[in-house]
Amino acid sequence: MKTTPLPAGFRIEVDPGTRRLSDELWFGGSPARVLRLTAAGRKAWQDLETGPVSTAATGALARRLTDTGFAHPIPPEPADEPDVTVVIPVHDRTELLERCLEALERRHPVLVVDDGSRNPAAVAALVAKHGAKLVRREENGGPAAARNSALDHVGTELVAFLDSDCVPTPGWVGRLATHFADPLLAAIAPRVRALAPDTAAGRYTRVAGSLDLGDRPARVAPGTRTSYVPTAALVARAAAVREVGAFDPSLRVGEDVDLVWRLNAAGFRVRYAPGVAVDHHEPASWQGLLRRRARYGTSAAPLSKRHPGALAPLGLHPWPALTVCALLARRPLLAAAAFGGSVGSMVRLLRAHDVPTDGVVRAMADAVGQTWLGCGRYGTQFAAPLLAALLARRGWRAAAASLLLGPPLTAWLKRRPDLDPVRYTAAAIADDLAYGAGVWAGCLTHRTFEPVRPALVRRPLRFDPKGTR
Repeated sequence: MKTTPLPAGFRIEVDPGTRRLSDELWFGGSPARVLRLTAAGRKAWQDLETGPVSTAATGALARRLTDTGFAHPIPPEPADEPDVTVVIPVHDRTELLERCLEALERRHPVLVVDDGSRNPAAVAALVAKHGAKLVRREENGGPAAARNSALDHVGTELVAFLDSDCVPTPGWVGRLATHFADPLLAAIAPRVRALAPDTAAGRYTRVAGSLDLGDRPARVAPGTRTSYVPTAALVARAAAVREVGAFDPSLRVGEDVDLVWRLNAAGFRVRYAPGVAVDHHEPASWQGLLRRRARYGTSAAPLSKRHPGALAPLGLHPWPALTVCALLARRPLLAAAAFGGSVGSMVRLLRAHDVPTDGVVRAMADAVGQTWLGCGRYGTQFAAPLLAALLARRGWRAAAASLLLGPPLTAWLKRRPDLDPVRYTAAAIADDLAYGAGVWAGCLTHRTFEPVRPALVRRPLRFDPKGTR
């Protein structure tokens, strides 16, 4: 893994989930861990807290904090306009292409790749109207092949991939490009907001769209809170994309996840910056929405074969999982014993590393709640027949109903969408069923059960044993 310090001029902002347990101990990050700052590290933090990276020590600490998710980088103001080409792959959809081109600022060259459209003359006319360059592919190869064709014509340092059904906001390229002052950064994605009509399906998508990854910035890597970003909108270092072999044209879906994970494996950094947003056209009907979700699901199997262990649908910690199982089975004494075991196990772990144990009971209760929600969504997506069978059995009806209804109702209470709880819950269940059907279809096609196999997580918390400088 490449670990050069964050360059001079960068500032950092602490993630909202980070807690300082003491002057030398920090808790947070993704996956969750405890960092122990050395005396030099504490001095470096004093400098970073009020100013930018200015020394090797502050650069090393800033890199460590931003790599682990304790903080996020704020780049310095650029001296020059970024050297970037905007690439837009398109297959028909000329109305959406025109809307996309109209929203673009004329500050950067634009390259449109016609990926075998049935009416190439209409695409060519739009491209000429907006002063862009056109590359024509005779046969449709999918978005990965189209983007790779564009890379052969890109001579700029950066390339901004933008789907034709997106509507960019002013300055989106420039604001993301400032982050490339970090030489390890290979790609950075904005927030992709749902541009949906005022229908029930549209209102659901606005708050639960699968491309919208939320409002928290993150380093993007498998096994973290933000494990991937879509290439519906993505600014990348062209040399880094070429170094890892560009997009895999054999993937019609999931090619963006595959690229991000290969960049990460090569030691590059990929980041999610929700302070910059791009709007994305969404289906107007339930049929279109669910069909697309099922299509996304088919990408899980080929991705799991290319990246073993990176796509676990559910991570189970032993003690919280046992507590949830006991509660669902209506065994309160066993559940209490399992919860006591989880608290005792965590207390012993923290004391072994000289970490305060305040708040352990609440933390483990949260872990039980998250495990219950995770099991519920997993059951809806991948074990719906089993849930249906349990709903039909009197002794298990309440437990199965809690697994089925708990996740969507919890999400409704958190998001408060412009949709009543009954319709939102029904939509979320249908959404999960459609995605799960796509995953299972991919599993059968590629002869693997990896995408539906839960993972047992034996390390509930990571520690930095040597301290961070």
